[in-house]
This record gives sequence, structure tokens and C-alpha cells, in this order.
Amino acid sequence: MCTAKCSRFIAGSLYPLAFISMVCNVLLFFPDWSVKYVKDDRLTPEVKYMGGVVGGGVMVLVLALFVHLTLRQGCCANRCGMFLSIAFAALGAAGALYSFVVAMLGLVNGPYCKYASLNWGRPFKGSSEYLTQIDKWSTCTEPKNVVELNVGLFVTLVVVSSLELVLCLCQMINGLVGCICGANI
Repeated sequence: MCTAKCSRFIAGSLYPLAFISMVCNVLLFFPDWSVKYVKDDRLTPEVKYMGGVVGGGVMVLVLALFVHLTLRQGCCANRCGMFLSIAFAALGAAGALYSFVVAMLGLVNGPYCKYASLNWGRPFKGSSEYLTQIDKWSTCTEPKNVVELNVGLFVTLVVVSSLELVLCLCQMINGLVGCICGANI
């Protein structure tokens, strides 16, 4: 398979992954489908880092757009285009890694919620054991089902950013091969 076809496959795969990453991060801003937690600044801090929007979304989307647009013009077949794709793939890999780290921190530290009557905070911080002990999820009383929402969306972000990272690394190798050997090997 030539390196241009491989680049086309990678770019096409990155579009839906970047979209999923951005949607997951945006949904994390609205626990219980309400804006009151955003207004009251009662969100999990990792949500505000916007790893899914900035890292797994925009930075990965830049790589996909570059590869897609250069393939349209036919310049990804030349060595210069493949060399530039290495740099953009490195940018995408950095974004995917940022998204991965933020999502893992969100999982490990748990959600920001109301617990023990009137306390707001992170009752699971420092212990990721809550992930396997579903009966402890009822510790958070407000927002409703915030643990399920955070776990589901942060796990999705971990999986998506892992796939993005693998694809970006593949594009770096593909770009290197295309740069050294030419695009049609």
C-alpha cells in the first residue's frame, strides 16, 4: 500500500475520533443536563482543562485537515508533503496525549459533587477504587448520576485518545517512510 493511501486512511479515521472527543468533553460541562453547575463553578476540574476539545479535538483535527487537504492537491505524494505530515502528526500525538492524561486524571480523582449532606468536593480523590465499587457511587447526591456520567465520558476519552495517539504515531512513521523512500512504495 502506498504511503498516500495510508495517509488517507489515517486522516479519515481521525475525523470521527476528534468529533467524539469534542462532544464528550462538552457533555462533561453539563452534569444532570443543567447549566447551573457551570454557573456555580461546580465542575470537575479536569473538565475545565478541555483535554477533549483542545487536545483530542482541535490538535488532532489539524493533522487530519492537513493530510486531507494535501492529498486533494496531490502534494502528499512528494517528499516535502510527507515531511510536513510528520510535524503535524507530532502535534496531533501531543494533543492526543494531553487528552489521555487529562481523562485519566479525571477518572483517578473522581467527580466534583455534593456528598455527606451539604459538602461539595471530590469524595473519591486519591483512590480510584470507586471505579470498581459501583455501590459507592451513591455517595454523590448531586448532580444526579454524576459518577456514571464522568466515568462513561472519561473512559470514552481515554479510549478515543489512545486510538488517536496510535494513528498519529502511524502517520509519523508513514510520513518518514514517504519522505525517505518516496510516496509510492
